[in-house]
Amino acid sequence: MRAPKALPETRDLMGMPITIDVVGSGTAAVVERAFRHFESVDRRFSTYRDDSEISALNARVLDTAALSNDMREVLAIADVTRQQTGGYFNIKRADGSIDPSGIVKGWAIRNAARLIAEAGFRDFFVEAGGDVQSVGRNRLGIEWRVGIRNPFHPAEIIKAIEPRGRGVATSGTYARGDHIYNPHAPGAAISAIVSLSVIGPDILEADRFATAAFAMGADGIDFIEAMPGLEGYMVDASGIATMTTGFPGFVCA
Repeated sequence: MRAPKALPETRDLMGMPITIDVVGSGTAAVVERAFRHFESVDRRFSTYRDDSEISALNARVLDTAALSNDMREVLAIADVTRQQTGGYFNIKRADGSIDPSGIVKGWAIRNAARLIAEAGFRDFFVEAGGDVQSVGRNRLGIEWRVGIRNPFHPAEIIKAIEPRGRGVATSGTYARGDHIYNPHAPGAAISAIVSLSVIGPDILEADRFATAAFAMGADGIDFIEAMPGLEGYMVDASGIATMTTGFPGFVCA
């Protein structure tokens, strides 16, 4: 008989490590369902797979009328985000192709969290590529904690926060290089800042606005400050950190 795996469990999916930790008994089935969800998201949205729905859309072999409900939802969220951010979030590339990666990770984490909650679990943690949705408490009975990495020394944690049911997303160049661009100046590198972490009502809200705010450069933290329900922590190229007024309320003592 195969012994159950100890939690938290981590698997490499969607081109990144994904960790799921669910507190309680009988968690194996829901954890497996959550990982299958991430696998299905990759099959549908990966721009690196020739057989994905997004690749078929970009190749114009799939008519927009035939799009799945998931694809329609993600594209709609992306369009709303473009409008809310003055065009700093834009999934349409210069060549006319669509890359919804800036939405998909947060959307997938949020949906995995919903799946776990709907199965009756109240204490869990889902992380994908550094973006986190935590709910309830860990198996020691204390609030989940999330570390914000030093962008100059990623093995070092510079802030530890307790999101208390909110989502936490970080955008930056230190882990994946210059993968975020300013749609208003697509040829110019974003060099004034190196990371921007956002706490949002859930991980989807945190993720989509973290991407847009990072594209704004040094002005991104002011955008987060002005957005209801969001808090942020930015590190600039000189190593100076700036946080929104409400961010200290989440920092661990």
